[in-house]
Amino acid sequence: MTRLRLAAFDQLVTIAEKAGFAPVRRRGSHVVFRHAEGRIVVIPDHGATVLVRPLLRKILRDLGLSPDEYHRLLDEL
Repeated sequence: MTRLRLAAFDQLVTIAEKAGFAPVRRRGSHVVFRHAEGRIVVIPDHGATVLVRPLLRKILRDLGLSPDEYHRLLDEL
């Protein structure tokens, strides 16, 4: 299994939008994204700090992205 590269909030927002998710609302430091199919994913905004790998892995699973797709989208940024 490949080791996930860490990403900051703004990078994850861009990746979520490229995956077809749109921001719906923000409550405190969490932004809720929704896909046209109805899937929902919550991404925390902790400023400039990167998200830890277990949380990043869960967000990618919710987005429906494999680690390879995630790395490809991250390279496009």
